[in-house]
Amino acid sequence: MSVNPKECEIYILKDLDCSSCAAKIERAVHEKGIPEARINFLTKSISIPADQEKKVREIIDVVEPGVELVAAHEAADTKLELSEMKIQIAVLAIAISLFILGMAADFQVVWLEYAVFLSAYFLVGHGVLMKAGQNILRGFVFDENFLMTISTVGAILIRQLPEAVGVMLFFYIGEFFQDLAVNRSRRSIKELMDIRPDYANLQRGEETKVVSPEIVAVGDIIVVRPGEMIPLDGTVIKGSSFINTAALTGESVPRKGELDDEVLAGTVNMTGVLDIKVTKPFQESSVSKILDLVENAGSRKAPTEQFITKFSRYYTPVVVFLALMLAFVPPLVIPGAMFQDWIYRALILLVISCPCALVVSIPLGYFGGIGAASRNGILVKGANFLEALTNLKTVIFDKTGTLTEGIFEVSQVEGYNGFSQEEVLHFAALAEHHSNHPIAKSITNKYLQWGHENVPGDLIMDYQEISGHGVRAVVGDRIVLAGNSRLLDREGIEHQLYGGSGTVVYTAVDGIFAGYISISDEIKGDSLAAVEGLKKAGVEKIVMLTGDNKTTAEDVAQKLGIDQYHANLLPEDKVEKTEELMESLGGHLAFVGDGINDAPVIMRADVGVAMGGVGSDA
Repeated sequence: MSVNPKECEIYILKDLDCSSCAAKIERAVHEKGIPEARINFLTKSISIPADQEKKVREIIDVVEPGVELVAAHEAADTKLELSEMKIQIAVLAIAISLFILGMAADFQVVWLEYAVFLSAYFLVGHGVLMKAGQNILRGFVFDENFLMTISTVGAILIRQLPEAVGVMLFFYIGEFFQDLAVNRSRRSIKELMDIRPDYANLQRGEETKVVSPEIVAVGDIIVVRPGEMIPLDGTVIKGSSFINTAALTGESVPRKGELDDEVLAGTVNMTGVLDIKVTKPFQESSVSKILDLVENAGSRKAPTEQFITKFSRYYTPVVVFLALMLAFVPPLVIPGAMFQDWIYRALILLVISCPCALVVSIPLGYFGGIGAASRNGILVKGANFLEALTNLKTVIFDKTGTLTEGIFEVSQVEGYNGFSQEEVLHFAALAEHHSNHPIAKSITNKYLQWGHENVPGDLIMDYQEISGHGVRAVVGDRIVLAGNSRLLDREGIEHQLYGGSGTVVYTAVDGIFAGYISISDEIKGDSLAAVEGLKKAGVEKIVMLTGDNKTTAEDVAQKLGIDQYHANLLPEDKVEKTEELMESLGGHLAFVGDGINDAPVIMRADVGVAMGGVGSDA
């Protein structure tokens, strides 16, 4: 069901202990007529309609009385506090010491044995006992707390004290490590997602005020200075600058932001001052939506998680019924069978059948996976994507910056039609002067290496980037084109094609082919290991899609053992080719790319992987 984010508010579920408790609350809220509610155990948060807060609070008081609903802006940090952790460790240490003492001592007095074991029992088990009692009073009988209570109380009654304490002790230890694991995942994701803008420079007449991005309205003008993060989505109405989009796209190459260009929150202004007219409120900005996506990764449940949640509802009553049958039927039908023996066996069944391990371990495994990935700089936007990766049959790679370093060096310059190598490099350097693309930088660097102090940028009268093709510049009174073969074909300029490997920049001056510049890009040191590792992991087909020429693509594919490649592709061609592969190959398909141009195909694949040298924060 789709819910408008404006209709819902986020609250924190304080003292929420485990994922089975979260599932119980979510189920109860849905049954009471609030299907929009979504609980994310990873962030201990619940999204509910703003006008349903009182009703949800009442439901939680009945279902999980120890859990408190707190407004997100009022809640303290959800991570496990150091002082709290110290208390838990101290309780655990005392309980274990008492348990060991009880096991080692030869008690001559019965009450002393009970005193030692019961002290340990209540230290680590009081929370379970309280919850079981509260739930019984409210009519919620069949849960893990009830199972553990009746099994351990029964063990105490038949004087199996070590078993009773052992159950509570191991459960407490499990809960402690679960808290550690989940909170570590939270901290990892929080640290990695540190892209939320802190302030906006709001323009009011001649003055500029520093305000929170949340209070800036659509239509307001904000000023973003060099080095500052753009706090809201908007349109440039004054100024020109290069913008670092790495935090959103993984693309390490800054893009130009000029008059009437759209800019996104979370990107960084690098060179010039920009006046931006806000087009979306902060809650609907790109960075806010992306943060929500990642923070709510835990709410995108994998099929396995969904099954376990439903399964646990019916599992507990069945186990209790089987335990009752085991306790009372055999003594009635088997000659010589003792009630004490079979009640003890029934209690053992209840203990080992406690669903908490089953219900907790599956979601915790996913949360742990999401957290471990985030500590390695990988953000997984949902457990469903982790599960999709296990069924992966095809992986498609972009080439430049993904399989290769994306660090270019000029390897060859050739002149034609009377143009010298020096002239070809000179015109190409001028044409590429305003571009921040790595290929353009490599040409500029080569020009400087050939003895020139700088590129005479004052000669450039006009400059235009042609997406997917190259650049057109007016240099003095001459028109210079620099780009791929498609650019010269488009302009109807006859030219010789380069036959070697590497990226090629063709140059034309006043409609005449002047020559080409060959640029090499090194394969990353771990690309071969990555391809081989994927094949060992069961991926059947590795494919490479690139906008580069066929010769270069073939060279990279052969060196890396890639099964299939497609060259000379525009961004829209990559989407089309991916759709063809999805239809023909079957199974789940992943696309791995690093550039802003890869965004459409990353979205189209079953699993999209955005990567970059700077790091794809979101």
